[in-house]
Amino acid sequence: MRVAVLISGRGTNLISLIEATKTPGFPAEIVLVASNRPQAEGLAHATAAGIPTAAIPSQGRSREDFESDLDQALVRARVDLVCLAGFMRLLTPGFVAGWGDRLINIHPSLLPAFKGANAHEQAIASGVRIAGCTVHFVRADMDTGPIIIQAAVPVLATDDKATLAARVLAAEHRIYPMALRWIAEGKVTVDVDDRVTIADLASAETGLLISPAP
Repeated sequence: MRVAVLISGRGTNLISLIEATKTPGFPAEIVLVASNRPQAEGLAHATAAGIPTAAIPSQGRSREDFESDLDQALVRARVDLVCLAGFMRLLTPGFVAGWGDRLINIHPSLLPAFKGANAHEQAIASGVRIAGCTVHFVRADMDTGPIIIQAAVPVLATDDKATLAARVLAAEHRIYPMALRWIAEGKVTVDVDDRVTIADLASAETGLLISPAP
């Protein structure tokens, strides 16, 4: 499976995906890393790994012009699946519909709870005891879509935004490559009710969904 990763910043989830796809026998390869911010640190990680990159600035442009250039870059790279990894830009319904169930995202909460950019602050303020992250197919509304995999982590009494974010990020790095593998292996289907079914889910894999406290 030919994969593109879209980023806007550091690219830590990108690194985890690169490491996974470089392992022998992994059923997907990253053929393009694109960013809407030309100075995104993640582009350097892609270059170091020998992966083609594209800087497609979004600032000062219409959403339609930006997405037209992005779509053309993905088509030229013959991309089968697009992974959003810290891509800090909402995509238009037209772009999302055009890519259908070939567009996935990772969000730092147990969706549908705590949507948006401040998920960790929301989790701490709400007093929940468990937080986590979600890989899901993208739909037009923000942080919605059929859920592929989630990982749960504890919220500790001593947590602030930074410590909780670090714990959740470690879980993100575990489950995003797992979701990509399942999709590339053809295990993931979306039914008519917009719910995900995963074929041949092993008990060992299910056990990875819960991340213990350090």
